[in-house]
Amino acid sequence: MSQNSRLIFGFHSTLAKLRHDPGAIREIYVDAARHDARLRDLVRHAEFATVRVLPVDSARLQAMAPGARHQGVIATVDAAQRHVTLDDVLDTLDEPAFLLVLDGIQDPHNLGACLRVADAVGAHAVIAPKDRAVGLTQTAVKVASGAAETVPYVTVTNLARTLRELKEREIWVVGTDADASDDLYTAQWPTACAWVLGAEGDGLRRLTRETCDQLVNIPMLGSVASLNVSVATGVCLYEARRRRAPASTPGPLPSPGPSA
Repeated sequence: MSQNSRLIFGFHSTLAKLRHDPGAIREIYVDAARHDARLRDLVRHAEFATVRVLPVDSARLQAMAPGARHQGVIATVDAAQRHVTLDDVLDTLDEPAFLLVLDGIQDPHNLGACLRVADAVGAHAVIAPKDRAVGLTQTAVKVASGAAETVPYVTVTNLARTLRELKEREIWVVGTDADASDDLYTAQWPTACAWVLGAEGDGLRRLTRETCDQLVNIPMLGSVASLNVSVATGVCLYEARRRRAPASTPGPLPSPGPSA
């Protein structure tokens, strides 16, 4: 593999890339011993996108990505990430912004899991600092299960300044802090919001915390003092999504069936 390429592994990541950015894929290597429906579906997507598929033996796949859980699918893609700016995202929205901001996440597994949550709840972008953060490594992309290819990942040089820019756009910045006086379920916030979660063990940095419009805590009712950042992300974003969703109107009750 050349220095201008990187690898993505597994069905989810490869299919997401085929659907959203097929031009970035150079070729896809698949396990020649697999002939199941899932692989046939991936091959059909690749053929439609005119991406070359190369059947190889499992030993070659293992040599390409030692230790990776590739599921018999490895794709080589252009190493250069499509640079996405915050303005690119915000200027094209036709609804109130819904953003996730990660303050210095160091673990690629946590970053991947956070991206997966962001995709699941329909967040418009994930924002993170360029420095003191893990970045989109191969491990993070794999754990994201395709979300790294579907959710814009915006890196910024100065996170506090970026938060201030969000506030200037009337996007409410909500940070999570164990010592906050308001809890997630009783606090109120506007629909246009950016949720800020901190690094593993350290939480939000001081300047990040001070820049937030509001701080909330996640109620902890058991013996543990905190949640993993990706779990906390899921808790917060799903509560925010629940409040964004329009209230559903119950349909009519079904008519009773005939008496026995």
